[in-house]
Amino acid sequence: MSLYNFKKIMVVPPAKDFIDIMLSKTQRKTPTVVHKGYKISRIRAFYTRKVKYTQQNFHDRLSQIIQDFPKLDDVHPFYADLMNVLYDKDHYKLALGQLNTARHLIDNVAKDYVRLLKYGDSLYRCKQLKKAALGRMATILKKQASNLTYLEQVRQHLSRLPTIDPYSRTIIICGFPNVGKSSFINKITRADVEVQPYAFTTKSLYVGHTDYKYLRWQVIDTPGILDHPLEERNVIEMQAITALAHLRSCVLYFMDISEQCGHSIEEQVQLFESIKPLFTNKPLILAINKIDIIGLEDLSEEKREIITKLQEDKNVPVMFTSTVSEEGVMEVKSEACERLLSYRVEQKMRTKKVDNILNRLHVAEPKPRDDKVRAPCIPEQALARLEMKAEKAERKRKLERDIEEEMGDDYTLDLQKNYTEIPEEERYDAIPEFWDGHNIADYIDPDIFSKLEELEREEGIREEGGVYALPDMTMDETLKEIREMAKQIRGKRFELRDDRRLASKKNKPAIPRHKQPKVRDRSVAKLRETMQNLGVDMSGTENANFTKSVVDLRRGVVAVGTKELKKPLLDKESSAIVKRTGQPLKRAPARDTMGVKNVAMKKKAQLMAKRDIAKKVTRLGLKGEADRFIGTKMPKHLYSGKRGTGKTDRR
Repeated sequence: MSLYNFKKIMVVPPAKDFIDIMLSKTQRKTPTVVHKGYKISRIRAFYTRKVKYTQQNFHDRLSQIIQDFPKLDDVHPFYADLMNVLYDKDHYKLALGQLNTARHLIDNVAKDYVRLLKYGDSLYRCKQLKKAALGRMATILKKQASNLTYLEQVRQHLSRLPTIDPYSRTIIICGFPNVGKSSFINKITRADVEVQPYAFTTKSLYVGHTDYKYLRWQVIDTPGILDHPLEERNVIEMQAITALAHLRSCVLYFMDISEQCGHSIEEQVQLFESIKPLFTNKPLILAINKIDIIGLEDLSEEKREIITKLQEDKNVPVMFTSTVSEEGVMEVKSEACERLLSYRVEQKMRTKKVDNILNRLHVAEPKPRDDKVRAPCIPEQALARLEMKAEKAERKRKLERDIEEEMGDDYTLDLQKNYTEIPEEERYDAIPEFWDGHNIADYIDPDIFSKLEELEREEGIREEGGVYALPDMTMDETLKEIREMAKQIRGKRFELRDDRRLASKKNKPAIPRHKQPKVRDRSVAKLRETMQNLGVDMSGTENANFTKSVVDLRRGVVAVGTKELKKPLLDKESSAIVKRTGQPLKRAPARDTMGVKNVAMKKKAQLMAKRDIAKKVTRLGLKGEADRFIGTKMPKHLYSGKRGTGKTDRR
């Protein structure tokens, strides 16, 4: 794939970004200071340099894009047809051709304005010519916006295409959708193609690689192709047809014998016959899949006859396989590789190069001089050396690596078989490393049993000597009294400790304060009793009202005692409340009526505000009143760079 590395195509920016990049580069890479006092030749050179530099940047970038994209006439026919299917050849050529035209137009614009700049007679005139030149270049590129967008999409899709080498050894898998093509490629290669129990899971070409006879093979999984005319096929099916037509490969046509794909055996054979002309110059193998579900002997008589008729064709071998049980999978792969190898050799043998090489080759075939048998003569020293090597190899211990290579997949690593010092029945016992948090290795002692016997003997001697015999302890009255007192002291200490714990928890409420139930423990009787205890004479206050009037100024609601007046206050009521409570009654006006004289004025103000907001939204193209989007007021490529003292105009 070294010829077609589509991943290295340069990114194609949108038209707006393209222009910004070029103008910013011109501003950064060319001088930015010019004064009226300069010679006119210096002023002309200043602006000529800017025009030429911008033109060169546009030219180089467009040339790079045009060169990077593959030319359909130069690439392999497989890629040319595939790109025609995916992107439409005419549209692709037209886009590149229009970019080429834009490049020439930009070159001509720069040439014309450089010629005009030679006759610029003032700083203002030269500056306006430069401005016009850059503006016309930008306008030319703006008109290519759709072509640039299209080419960027093509570039992204090309970079995601699988790497297919048209000249390599290739196996193509084709057939109806859902007949087991993707499962087969997953079995014989390292590709990971999605497999699902429904049609058209594979929507593009998938490539996997495998090895056979120390050679690298590429296996292509094509999308399912359906049985209808060529001009009625969709893009997915046309990719499969393109791959079949142009790649020098061996073709595996898969059939589903169980008919779980939704198509009968007759339909699958009909499709095979309709696209068979594409395989005239290619080795072809017919693989009948899913024999684990239904075998050939389980088919009806008619269907068995169809497959028998296919087997009669000597040029197209019929092979049976199952990707689930892997029966016949490797046989199909080997047969396909062998047929393709022999086909490629035959093709090379037909060329003229082979005749030139054969003319220079001479194969010598020695003939026997007589009928005498001449046995090979091996010196005795060489025989002795060979015997020594054989003995040395026998004495040498076989490594686990050697055993693994001999046994292959049946090998399992077993290191415990080499524990020769342990009895055979104990070699595979599980040895705990830790027991109850203690390391077993710390307690391994070969003399542990002898030491245990010694300890038991010493303990027996001590028991016989009466070391562990308890003395006769009888409690007198004084000792009982002391113990009783100690018990009471301990109990009192525990009580004090508990009290201290409870006291420390009293200041920490278990329930948050804002969630605790509000318990009002205040009443008139309690208040009178408290005041009397303090020495205050409360006689004559039996009929006094100790409740508080609450005034809600925001809602205009008054609560007198336990009653709440939920209607707005009248003037008489408010004056009565003011007299009783001694508080001035004020209501805060609504925000949208502050400073408004009457209702008519209020409606007029609301209408004016609505119109002003609508006018602002329409003029600035906002989504609504709350839209605060501010576009780029000062583009970087126009307002960056050096300026003279007191100058803010762009150049």
